[in-house]
Amino acid sequence: MMEPPQTRLMINVFIVSFLALLVNLVVGVLGADNYSRDDFPLDFVFGSGTSAYQVEGAANKDGRTPSIWDTFAYAGYAHGENGDVACDGYHKYKEDVQLMLETGLDAYRFSISWSRLLPNGRGPVNPKGLQYYNNLINELISNGIQPHATLHNFDLPQVLEDEYGGWISRDIIRDFTYYAEVCFREFGDRVLYWTTVNEPNVFALGGYDQGNSPPRRCSPPFCATNDTMGNSTYEPYLAVHHILLSHSSAARLYWRKYRDKQHGFVGISIYTFGIFPQTNTEKDRVASQRARDFFVGWIMEPLQYGDYPISMKTNAGERIPAFTNHESKQVKGSFDFIGVIHYTNLNVSDNSDALKNQLRDFTADMAANIFGEDLFSNEEVNGQQVIRHCKT
Repeated sequence: MMEPPQTRLMINVFIVSFLALLVNLVVGVLGADNYSRDDFPLDFVFGSGTSAYQVEGAANKDGRTPSIWDTFAYAGYAHGENGDVACDGYHKYKEDVQLMLETGLDAYRFSISWSRLLPNGRGPVNPKGLQYYNNLINELISNGIQPHATLHNFDLPQVLEDEYGGWISRDIIRDFTYYAEVCFREFGDRVLYWTTVNEPNVFALGGYDQGNSPPRRCSPPFCATNDTMGNSTYEPYLAVHHILLSHSSAARLYWRKYRDKQHGFVGISIYTFGIFPQTNTEKDRVASQRARDFFVGWIMEPLQYGDYPISMKTNAGERIPAFTNHESKQVKGSFDFIGVIHYTNLNVSDNSDALKNQLRDFTADMAANIFGEDLFSNEEVNGQQVIRHCKT
């Protein structure tokens, strides 16, 4: 098995929304001076990012089949909206690229609709889907904008969810690797930056613990909806386990077959918080580290060290899957960059009493109370409310 290139931490900053938010926060609240491009290094890349279901539209056209996002929206869980038209990027991508050019962007991170490119989840490529992404990529490049592609952003093909349960089945590793290779082969001569999965930590919690995001799986008493399909006590851990194995399989495939020819990079993006103890007590300091383990270390420690954080294995026990020696070696170091998605900070206090409950989910295993959903709030909320806020 090939060794990965020297590990680099590249913070993907997709600026239009994030930088505007941060600058407004600093200027409006703290009274700092305005910022300009001159305040950043010359090689700093300014860009914007989107996800396929939220911008493409044409959800039922040119051979695309439903994703779990479509099913979620049609069931009424997306505030009564759906992505049938969305921003109509499928038809207006040239106008979109011109807006990027006028804005002064250097890069654009888009996600590929798996079910548009592979309507059956695997097998034959949809020519219309292939043409759309080729057209988009070529339009970006011809205007001097770097294309950055994400392979999965909450939108697994519904056909794979129906066939074997999607991310809770090991079958997904085979199909995701197949899909990734199609993308590397067809687009990799022009796309150099590949994110395999966007926000796997929040995707797993919303989709498999609380059921408030696709594919809407959960079990009482942890559901944020009325659904009872799934098992909140172990499915989030299982989904992330298969995401990590799928990611590492795709990354190593790229290094083995495409890197020497295409010279690109493969990574994964993680939803992060700034996490700080609510008080200076030892219990709160330990709880803060435990929250970091659960929110961020859940993804990063397997990628860095080949295994989950000790606190997670201790508290979740047999409900969190174990890596075999081979899997541990495969996952460890399987990234060229890490994308960091960051909105806000959290304060944390200890809630070790939660571990006394026999029936526990991710939040109870974390054994921490979260204070505030933003930097300036002193409202105490639990971990489930924080995750719910992240995806609304």
